[in-house]
Amino acid sequence: MQIGPHKLANALFVAPMAGVTDRPFRQLCKKLGAGYAVSEMIASNALLWNSEKTQRRANHSGEFKPIAVQIAGADPNMMALAAKLNIDRGAQIIDINMGCPAKKVCNVAAGSALLKDQPLVQQIVEAVVNAVGIGPDAIPVTLKIRTGWDREHKNALTIAKIAEDAGISMLTIHGRTRADLYHGEAEYDTIRAVKDSISIPVVANGDITSPEKAQWVLEYTGVDALMIGRAAQGRPWIFREINHYLKTGQKLPNPQIAEIQAIMNEHLLDHYAFYGEYTGLRTARKHIGWYCKGLRNSHTFRHLMNTADDCKTQLNMVNDYFDEMKLHSDQLLFLEAA
Repeated sequence: MQIGPHKLANALFVAPMAGVTDRPFRQLCKKLGAGYAVSEMIASNALLWNSEKTQRRANHSGEFKPIAVQIAGADPNMMALAAKLNIDRGAQIIDINMGCPAKKVCNVAAGSALLKDQPLVQQIVEAVVNAVGIGPDAIPVTLKIRTGWDREHKNALTIAKIAEDAGISMLTIHGRTRADLYHGEAEYDTIRAVKDSISIPVVANGDITSPEKAQWVLEYTGVDALMIGRAAQGRPWIFREINHYLKTGQKLPNPQIAEIQAIMNEHLLDHYAFYGEYTGLRTARKHIGWYCKGLRNSHTFRHLMNTADDCKTQLNMVNDYFDEMKLHSDQLLFLEAA
């Protein structure tokens, strides 16, 4: 699998998720088998470029390459400028967000709201590609979309053709409409149709939660790669599981409690260092909750863990909990699809 000049280790991608796919999480997923990861969405609004959140999201220090940054907005010129800015800050691939269904994004006519306005889609992708994606030093520009605005207005085929004609290097499709949000089940017929209609690489996203599902989606749609989002929350080893299954047809055993504890410790220490004490303590809670989901007494532990008032105490609580789990490992049920 290749994006422009960048040859990837494999065709398993980490989806960009706001508040989740920060640098520590991307690094961890890559260590555990992901071939590629896209950053959290960065707003194209110039007034936000120097905000603490944007500065943190644009921090790629020590990150495994290639470095891919997702930008969002509804103004073609501003999107082009945002792409250039992020390249100056280290981005090697620019991804355009037209898939986010969040109200705060769609309410400003960005994200998947853009699917309603096909002429504007064309203007944006052309502006960004022309700004950074032409010439001998071209930076690849990719696009992430949904199947359409709602189930009566699925226009992914049209958007895909616009993207290909504009010079987009790769297209990712989440198998839901904007109106679906994350409800119901993703569908892959539209993704399959898009793959059959264009020549650029196509990536399938949505409800890829197991090695078996990954293989089925690859075979059914014929796509070039898979993007995994929510299934990797608290389960970043899903990438090595899928890799192994695709190569051998055999499933890896579930990780032992001691390994989960070691992975989580590495993640949390990197997380605390990246965010600092105040923000790190608070933003780590969701990750800890995801790691513990499906484990014995996890609900009670999460409530207790939330009372920690510093990172050291939080980490100690986590390790005390996992040490207790190891003593009762014969009684544990780790939910594979958690």
